[in-house]
Amino acid sequence: MGINNKVMLITYADSLGKNLSELTVVLDRYFSEAIGGLHLLPFFPSSGDRGFSPRNYTTVDSAFGTWEEIEALGDQYYLMFDFMINHISRESTFFRDFQEKHLDSAYKDMFILKDEFFPVGRPNKEDIDLIYKRKDKAPFQKVTFSDGQTAEVWNTFGEDQIDLDVTSDTTKTFIKKTISEMANHGCSLIRLDAFAYAIKKLGTSDFFIEPEIWNLLKFVEEEAIKYEVDLLPEIHEHFTIQHKIAKHDYFIYDFALPMVTLYSLYSGKSERLAAWLRQSPMKQFTTLDTHDGIGVVDAKDILTDKELVYTSEKLYQIGANVKKIYSTANYNNLDVYQINSTYYSALGNDDSSYLLARAIQCFAPGLPQVYYVGLLAGENDIELLEQTKEGRNINRHYYDLAEIAEKVEQPIVQNLLKLLKFRNTESAFDLSGSIEVETPSDNSIQITRTNIETLEQVRLEANLETKVFQIFKGDTLVML
Repeated sequence: MGINNKVMLITYADSLGKNLSELTVVLDRYFSEAIGGLHLLPFFPSSGDRGFSPRNYTTVDSAFGTWEEIEALGDQYYLMFDFMINHISRESTFFRDFQEKHLDSAYKDMFILKDEFFPVGRPNKEDIDLIYKRKDKAPFQKVTFSDGQTAEVWNTFGEDQIDLDVTSDTTKTFIKKTISEMANHGCSLIRLDAFAYAIKKLGTSDFFIEPEIWNLLKFVEEEAIKYEVDLLPEIHEHFTIQHKIAKHDYFIYDFALPMVTLYSLYSGKSERLAAWLRQSPMKQFTTLDTHDGIGVVDAKDILTDKELVYTSEKLYQIGANVKKIYSTANYNNLDVYQINSTYYSALGNDDSSYLLARAIQCFAPGLPQVYYVGLLAGENDIELLEQTKEGRNINRHYYDLAEIAEKVEQPIVQNLLKLLKFRNTESAFDLSGSIEVETPSDNSIQITRTNIETLEQVRLEANLETKVFQIFKGDTLVML
C-alpha cells in the first residue's frame, strides 16, 4: 500500500497491547478511522535501545509476532519501518563473524577501524573535538578478536551499536538486501534512522557531510524506488538541514513544531508559530511527540535563544511531573538537546491546551504523526522511569488491553479521535493544496487549508491565550 494522506500512528509492537496480535485488535476496535498509517518502531531481534540495535532485518522478534501479522497490518495501513543505516548490533551475524575471523571475515569491510580511518599519530584532540558526538567521549570502542588482537571500531551511539561503513561494497550489498526485505513485507516508507551520522570523512564533524551524504541518499533512493518505497531521513538538528533535504524532493520531519507550539501556548503569542507554518513545506511529516524527547535544538533560530530558554523553563514549571533531571545523563539519556515528557504532561495535563495543539498539528503543512502515548493523552510514567533510570521511558508507557479500553473513553481522547478522523476525510487537506496563515491579533491565529482543484476549504481559528478554537468547513462551523 502506498502512502495516503492520513494520520500516521507511531507505536512499538508491544505498547498498545503486548504484541502484534493485540495491537491489531486495538487498532481495529478503536482507531481504524483515526489513522491511515502505522510507524512500527523497530520490531526486529535487537540487543538493546528498545529495538534500535538490530541483530538483523530478516525476522520479526518472536516476542512480538510474525511477518504475516505485519503484512496483514499493511493491507489496512501504510507502513513505515526503521532502517538504522548508521549502525548495527554488535551481536549481529556480521559483527560476530568479524570478531571471530578478524581479517578473514567476509564482513570486515562493513566496519570502520580507527587506525585505518586516521593517519598515523591521529586522531589528535583537534580531530576528536571536531566530531559531532552523542556522548562525552570519543566515538570509538575497543574490540578483542578471537586471535587475541585488538582494535577500536567507530561507535557513535550505545556500546552495542557498531557503526557501518556505508561506502564499502559489502555494506552496500547489505543495504540493498535490507530494502528488498522490508519492501517484500509491506513497507511503504523507510525511516533512515541516524542518517546524518552515516558519512565519516577525515577533517570534518562526521555529521551531514556534503556532498557525500547526498550520494548515499541517492544510492538508497535508487534501490527503494525499485519497490515503490519512499524514504524519510531522520535528523535532529537545525531546521535548515531539513529544508535542504526538502529541496531535493524528499519527505522530511518537522521536529521544530513541538517546541514552537509549546512556546505559542505558553506565551499566548501567535507570531512565531505563524511564521514557521508559512515557511514549512507540504512534503513532510509533522510531530508533537515521538519515542524520544521533545527536541530543543530543532527549533533554534525559529525561536530566539531567549524564547527557547523560556519554553524549556516553562515546561519544567507547567509540565506535570517534568524535572530537569529526567533529561540528564543521570537517567541514561545521551541526548542533552531533548526534554523528556509526554506532550500532554508538557501542557500540564490540560485538555484544552492539548486538543488545540493537535488541531494546530492537523492544520499544519504535511502529514501528522501521533505517538501512541499521545493518542491516549498519556501522562508521564514516573514509575517506569524510576524503575529503568532511562529518561525517555517517561514517555514509553506499556498499555494493556484493559487500560486502553479505559483511556479511550476519556473525553479528551474521544475529541482527539474525532479531530483526526476529520483530518483524514477532508479533501481540503490535500498535500498539493495551499495554506494561508493569518494572525488577526497577537494572541490569535487563523489557518486555512484549500484544495486547489475543488476549492474546498477548512479553517482553524484559535486564541492561543484562552486556548479556545473553532473549525470551519467553508463558512459552516464544524462540531467535532
